Amino acid sequence: MAVYQKATIFQDVDTENPKCWHIDAYRARGGYQALEKIIGGQVSQDDVIAQMKASGLRGRGGAGFPTGLKWSFMPKDFQGAKYVVCNTDEGEPGTFKDRDILRFNPHALIEGMILAGYAMGATAGYNYIHGEIFAEYEQFQAALQEARDAGFLGKNILKTSFDFDIFAHHGYGAYVCGEETALLESLEGKKGQPRFKPPFPAAVGLYGRPTTINNTETLASVPFILRDGAEKFASVGTENAKGTKIFAVSGHVARPGNYELPLGTPFRELLNMAGGMRAGSTLKAVIPGGASAPVLPADIIMDLPMDYDSLQKAGSMLGSAAVIVMDDNVCMVKALERLSYFFHEESCGQCTPCREGTGWLYRIVHRIVEGKGKEEDLALLESICNNMSGRTVCALADAAVFPVRGFLKHFKHEFEHYIEHGKPIKPHRWC
Repeated sequence: MAVYQKATIFQDVDTENPKCWHIDAYRARGGYQALEKIIGGQVSQDDVIAQMKASGLRGRGGAGFPTGLKWSFMPKDFQGAKYVVCNTDEGEPGTFKDRDILRFNPHALIEGMILAGYAMGATAGYNYIHGEIFAEYEQFQAALQEARDAGFLGKNILKTSFDFDIFAHHGYGAYVCGEETALLESLEGKKGQPRFKPPFPAAVGLYGRPTTINNTETLASVPFILRDGAEKFASVGTENAKGTKIFAVSGHVARPGNYELPLGTPFRELLNMAGGMRAGSTLKAVIPGGASAPVLPADIIMDLPMDYDSLQKAGSMLGSAAVIVMDDNVCMVKALERLSYFFHEESCGQCTPCREGTGWLYRIVHRIVEGKGKEEDLALLESICNNMSGRTVCALADAAVFPVRGFLKHFKHEFEHYIEHGKPIKPHRWC
C-alpha cells in the first residue's frame, strides 16, 4: 500500500499498523468530526448538498458524474423509506482500490454513508461488497458494530431525530453486478441483471424506493470534504477534475499498489512513484482505467495528465483508475485474448448483442492466437464491435468493445503479423 502526501482518504493512515482500521485510530485521525459538525450542528440538507457540489467531487467508480448533483436528484418530499447504496462490487481486472479502503479505513466509508443518508433524508444504507473479498466483508461488519457501539449508527444519532443504519451485503463475484441496477436486483435477492432505464434508481431503486448509488471511494471522500471544507478539496486537481484519486497500479512495475494522487498528475510521475518499470523492461502500453478502457501506447500516455478530460481526448478514459502497465515483452494479441475471455465469461446473457457478441470477439481472437487466423478476421472484429456498441441494456457490451478497438487502433500490425505467420512478433509474456 502506497500513499501520497496530499492524500485524502489515506491521509495519516499507517497501513503497516494492523489496528489502523479500528474506530479509535480513525477518531485519532479526525474521524467522525464531520458527522458531529454536520448532524450535531443541525446543518441543513440543502447546505450539505451545496458543499458537495462546491467540492467538485465526481464519482470515483468510473462514470465521473458530479456527486453533489447526483445527491440532489433524490426526491425531497417522498414519504417513506429512501436508501443510500455503496457499490463495493469491484470486479473489473486491475481494480483493487476499494478493497484497500475496507482494509485500512472502513470508518471513512461508514461516516461518508451516514452523511450521505443525512443529506438525502435516507433511512438506511447498504454496502454491496464483491464476493471474492470475504475477509474484508467480515472486517467491515466489525467496523459497523464499532460505529453502532459508539452511537454513530442506529436511532437518534448524536441525540438528534436522525435515524440511520448500514447493512453489509456479500455478493457472488459477478462482474455485471457492478452495474448499479444489476446490483440492486442482486441486493433484492434476484438474478443480477441490469434493469431497463427509465425509471432511474433516484425515483425507483431498491425495493421500489428512491435510491442513490455511489462508489466506495466517492463516499469515503465525503467526511474529509465536509470536515475540512469544499474549498480545500477543490484546491487540488484540475479545473474539471477536483481532488485526489486512488490509482491502482498493476503489471510490470517495480512496486504495484495503490497511489493516491491529485487528479491531473502526469502518468510519468505515477510510474516513478510505482518504482518505474521492472528491471530490464521498457514501457510498451498502458490500460489507464481498468480492463474496459482502451489501451494507449507509451508515446501517447507517458506525459499525459491522469484526469477525465485528458484521457478522453487521447482516446481512452480514466474509468476506475486501474492502471495496467505492460512492457515490451507483452504480445498484444494474447493480451486482448485474455481480456475478451473475461467479458465473454461475465456477460449475464440478457441482451443478444452482448451474449453472442462477446463470445464471437473471444473466439476470433483466440483463433488468431491458435495460429488459425484469417485476413478478414480484423474486419470481422470491427463489424461485431459496431453491432454491439450502444445496443444493450447496460454498458458491458461497450466495455467488451473498447479493448478490441483500442488494441486494433494502436497495435494492428501485431495482429496482422500473427495472422500471416501464425505466431507473435517476439516471444510473449502476459501476467
